[in-house]
Amino acid sequence: MTVHTTVPNLPVVDIGRFHEGPEERAKFIDELRDILHDHGFFYLTGHGVDPDLISEVVATAKKFFALPLDEKLKIEMIRSPHFRGYNRAGSEHTRGEKDWREQLDINTEGEAVANVPEDQPWLHLRGPNQWPDQALPELKPLLLAYQAEVTRIGIDVLKAIAVTLGQPEDVFAPIYEPSPSQLLKIIRYPGRDAADSDQGVGAHKDGGFVTVLLQDTVPGLRVRTEEGEWIEAPPVPGTFVINTGELLELATNGFVRADVHDVVVPPAGVERFSVAFFLGARYDATIPVIDLPEELQRKERGISVDPLNPIFREVGINHLKSRLRSHPDVAEAHHAPLVEKLFGKAG
Repeated sequence: MTVHTTVPNLPVVDIGRFHEGPEERAKFIDELRDILHDHGFFYLTGHGVDPDLISEVVATAKKFFALPLDEKLKIEMIRSPHFRGYNRAGSEHTRGEKDWREQLDINTEGEAVANVPEDQPWLHLRGPNQWPDQALPELKPLLLAYQAEVTRIGIDVLKAIAVTLGQPEDVFAPIYEPSPSQLLKIIRYPGRDAADSDQGVGAHKDGGFVTVLLQDTVPGLRVRTEEGEWIEAPPVPGTFVINTGELLELATNGFVRADVHDVVVPPAGVERFSVAFFLGARYDATIPVIDLPEELQRKERGISVDPLNPIFREVGINHLKSRLRSHPDVAEAHHAPLVEKLFGKAG
């Protein structure tokens, strides 16, 4: 199995071209269509996010992770039945193995649902975020402002993808408006000397529409091609890494790829920081199969099937399943009967 370690082998996409004149827009759409079918991973430029906001988010994330552990544990995810809050390295799992990263998870700010109907268990995911209001009060307004910006980017990319598929720009709007899932993670990967394995994040596909990833300066992200080749995706200043998720693979019967990827723990004595945003559909939505133009239908590959991690067209249950499996401590503490109902076992 080959690993590329030199020049990044992923394409660069300037989203600004999508908003230019008809000729340039048409060229952009043709190029993007090939990228989506081949990779589903690319670097994004022309996004219009203020560089000062990006710098402030990274700097403040580093301040959060530098807080004393007891301060971070005041908002530990185990305290939240909605899967919001801080996780120590090794607390989240991918395919049953520990991910060696510490992180803070936030999602759309909301109110908890008092009495969750049995036929809508995904309503457990709605609720308030946890914030370090005393130790780092500036984090909340900053991350909510950033969340709004990357939501804008994600929707803009999604509109471009729709046109690429021969559809109206707003073809996906009915399944994300008015309240898409807006999962945001600030992440720190400790060096190999502080980790039990090389798994920063295990090999997986993202479950939403698109992911908008901000990398700081240390590499570690890798993308696996259909041929099993691993391509490194190191940080490129001024860009985001965009990747398409399983919702688009479902909606296009596999024309759009949702590539497997992972993150390797950095070397001993080195930290890696990133900020990942996952734009998803409304929890009560069901993903349709889009009727693609005939020339695109001929390139549909069907849905990849993982017996250890099946995906469903029902967005809410798909996302709930993912969170229950990724955070077994939260699942056991707050949702043991639900775990037994969904997976046939408790804990």
